[in-house]
Formats: sequence, structure tokens, C-alpha cells
Amino acid sequence: MTELQSPIRLPIFRRGAIYATYRGKGCAQDSDSIFRHYDSRPSSGQGFLQGDRMPGNNKPSSHHGRINLEQQRKRAKELLLRMKDGTASDQLILLNKTTPTLSDAQWLIARQLGFSSWPRLKAHVDAVDFAARNPDFEASDEARTVHWRCGSDIAHTLKLAGFKGSFKMLTDPLCMGPVQAVPEKAYQAARSHYISQAFGLSLTDVARRFDDEYTDLQQMSSADHSVLWCEADAYDQLFLIRTLAALEQLPARLEIIQVSQIPGVQRFIGIGQLAPDLLAWLWPQRKAVTEEMLHLARQAWAAYCNASPVALAELAHTAQPSLPCLAPALLRQLQELPGVDDGLSLTERLSLQCISEAGAMTFGQVFAELTDKREPLPFLGDMMFHAMMRPLIDSPTALMIESDTRLEWPRRSLKLTPLGQQVLAAKAYWPDYCHQARWVGGVCIQPGQPHWMIDKHLRPLWRA
Repeated sequence: MTELQSPIRLPIFRRGAIYATYRGKGCAQDSDSIFRHYDSRPSSGQGFLQGDRMPGNNKPSSHHGRINLEQQRKRAKELLLRMKDGTASDQLILLNKTTPTLSDAQWLIARQLGFSSWPRLKAHVDAVDFAARNPDFEASDEARTVHWRCGSDIAHTLKLAGFKGSFKMLTDPLCMGPVQAVPEKAYQAARSHYISQAFGLSLTDVARRFDDEYTDLQQMSSADHSVLWCEADAYDQLFLIRTLAALEQLPARLEIIQVSQIPGVQRFIGIGQLAPDLLAWLWPQRKAVTEEMLHLARQAWAAYCNASPVALAELAHTAQPSLPCLAPALLRQLQELPGVDDGLSLTERLSLQCISEAGAMTFGQVFAELTDKREPLPFLGDMMFHAMMRPLIDSPTALMIESDTRLEWPRRSLKLTPLGQQVLAAKAYWPDYCHQARWVGGVCIQPGQPHWMIDKHLRPLWRA
């Protein structure tokens, strides 16, 4: 794969793994669309090599080695306008495209400055800025330290901040699909199959990554020093309890950094959105994992894998001082069960409400509205959101109609069907019409079968 390419996509959060990117939560974007792929474009024989300069008068103005990123963004926008009005035809030829986008212009600017892509340029600017702001910072981790995360979103940022340890991931999106208490081989096989189907990935590739990641996880018990980086949402908290529950014993030195909010950040979504300075600020706040945390994680993991959500609900409604972010995350995850009136998960309900109020919206607009405003505890990336919405579309009794299917899915327009309006108004119950099974941990909602649902007090009820 070329830099920052993946079978799925990179945006706002977890980058780099074969499917770690389906969350995408937290990482800032520099394109005309948060769903845009960044890539190192093939040159077709006429493209720039590193260090080449673009013809014309759209030249960089600084000579002191410091690159002003805002200035480069402005140059990219100006270049895009010139390519569209025909006054930058040479650059348009290099792209081999008739309808350039802002990310195309950014790529050209980056190549002019000697970088293979816009993210490479931005990473360089970030590194220089961090070094200037923090001349005396030295991370106290060691080469033997292993930084653990549920995606690769902070791998590069840790290096920028000067951390010396290695980086490992457990990227299994445990907030989606079947998560059952079965033997490890069967567990990995079931998860690999689900992820392959949900995201259109090679089963062989997914299974191989699973094997690598879970093999690494088994070595945590004997590691010299491991640090878990987590935020407060369900994706991260499920990663946390899965990781701790897998330990046979408490390692000699295992620490955790978990954060639910950041001073000065109005809507904190994830650690992946933070600058290197903030990781340096978080580092001294890490805490040692205790036996109490380990016991709670095992209890919570067993409850999450259970075919009944009753035990999980009890934990979710009880404050857990040793892992203070856990109960709210579990409570939010319980809301993915069918609602007692409409049979919708909270994600589905919020999405339908957005579309109903607007009349029609694109996938990208709905996802942005959820992430930026409506979702009480953001945990989804764009590809995860897309996978969750497919059953509402790909059904003989669909709740939404998808148009403009020739476009990339984020730009396709969505509107509700008459059944979608009825379900949203609680005049019809979605599982009575749905044709696909839904999983929340170990709880399975089979179409046309008795199942668990969630009431207005966020307590599970059995629908016979």
C-alpha cells in the first residue's frame, strides 16, 4: 500500500492498520471532505519526483525552512481555483483529471515542497512546531516500553513527542458484531468473518492480523512495561476490558492513561485528535493498573459476552471508581439494543432523525452531524457508521433510500422511506421488518424472534 492508503479509509481517527482505520475517530483532516482518501498519486510518467517544483508562479515564499501550513492551505485553494478556470493547465495535466479537488491541489503543493503527500507535509510541520514549543521535553518511557492502543491514530504523534517505546494495537471493533464467550480460536474466527463481511475485506488478511494482534496481547503478562492509552467511549473501554480480561496475572508494570475530556477542547472525541504537546501532558497522568481494575475488567467482559444483557446493565448503572469511564461507556453501548417503542438502536434513531429533519442528506453529512453534535459519546468511525447503516438500506423493507450510487458512498444522498418515517414515529417496530441479525456483544437480535430490547430507563426488557 502507498502511504496512508488502506482498503477502507483513514479519517478522523485510527490510521494505518488493514482495518484499524474503520473507526477514523479523532484525527484532523486537511481535505475538502473528511471522507477523502489521501494518497501518494501515481505519476503516469509526468508527475513530480521529490524536490521537483511546479511550473507557473504559484511558488513558496519562505526560505528559512519553516513552513506555514495555513499559507500552504491558502495556496492549495488558490491553485484549485486556477485549475478550474483553466489558468493552471500544466498542473491539471499532471493530475490526469478533468475535475480536480482540493486534496488534488494539496497533493501538488506538497510535491512542490518536496513531500510525497499532504499528510507527509503536515507531519513534518507538526514535528518542527513541537520541537520549537518543547525544546526540553524528554519522554520518560524506555525502548522496552510498549504503548497499546485500539488503533494506530497516535503512533506517529508519540514519535513526534519523543516517546521511545514500541507501539502495538488491538483493533478489533468490539462495539460491533458478535462478541461471545467461546474458545479463543472460535472467537477469532467469528470476529474475522464478521469484519470481513461488514467491511468487504479479505478474510485471510483479517484473520492474519487477528492472529498477530492477539499473539502480541498474550505477551503482555510478561512484558517489562506496558501503557494502555484510552478515552471514554465504548470502542476504547471495550478494548480496555478485553485487554485486561485476557491477562492471566497482573504484569510487573502495567499502566493506563484514560481521559474523558481535555481542557480547551469543546468537544473531545478522541486522543487521536490531540497534538503531541497534549500526549506529553497526559503522560505524567498515567496510573498503575491494580488487581481491582483487573477483577472489574473480567467481570465486565464476561457480562458483555453474555447472551443476556442483564448483568451488563447492572454494571452500567453502577459507578466504578477504579475504572470511572467504564459505566457510561457500557450504558451507551446498551442503547444499541432495540428501543422498546421503535426497535431502533440509538445510532439508527439519531441518523433517521437527522435525515427526517433535513428531508435528505448525504452519508457524510449524517455522519458529521452525529459525530460533531448529536452522539452523546462518539465511538464510531465513518466506515463503521456506513456498515451499521447498510441493513437499513439493503432490505426489501428498507428504512432509507440511497441515491447517486455512482458516487463514493459518503456523497450519496439518503432519504427516508414511508416505513422509515413510520418506524421513526414509533408506529412500526423495526425488528419486525429487518432481514439481518444484529449483535450487541453476546446479545443477538434475530429478525422475527423474541429478543432483548432497552426501555426508556435504559434497562433491558425481554420481548416475547
